[in-house]
Amino acid sequence: MPHWQPVDWSALPSTLDAFWTERHLCTLSTLDRHGAPHAVAVGAVLDPERQCAWVITGGGSQKATNLRRDPRLAVSQVDGARWSTIIGTAEVLDDAESVARACERYAGRYRTPRPNPERVALRITVDRFLGSAQVLPPSAG
Repeated sequence: MPHWQPVDWSALPSTLDAFWTERHLCTLSTLDRHGAPHAVAVGAVLDPERQCAWVITGGGSQKATNLRRDPRLAVSQVDGARWSTIIGTAEVLDDAESVARACERYAGRYRTPRPNPERVALRITVDRFLGSAQVLPPSAG
């Protein structure tokens, strides 16, 4: 299976970058308190400059609760035969700078998010990307 580990984000394969820039909803999978998968639809965005990915959510959401307890996650998106998954860990951040950065990146891919005083930013450290050959050619791994 094609994969890419982001040692040098400036080498992000163009097909992978393009796919994560197109407007696709994603599925965020975390682990609940019993270790079972918890999968929900989210908007996720890459931030090569900060070498991470972002998701925004409410501070009291189940996904934020799960990630505070166990930071492991997967974020996937599919478009026909094309797909890609981020495998990594997340920090739940509530500082104004992180939330603003995540919202700015989100607005660039989706739309300006509505105001939410309870919003937090999930800063994702990417361990690796998985993907279909159309998104992540085998030579990229």
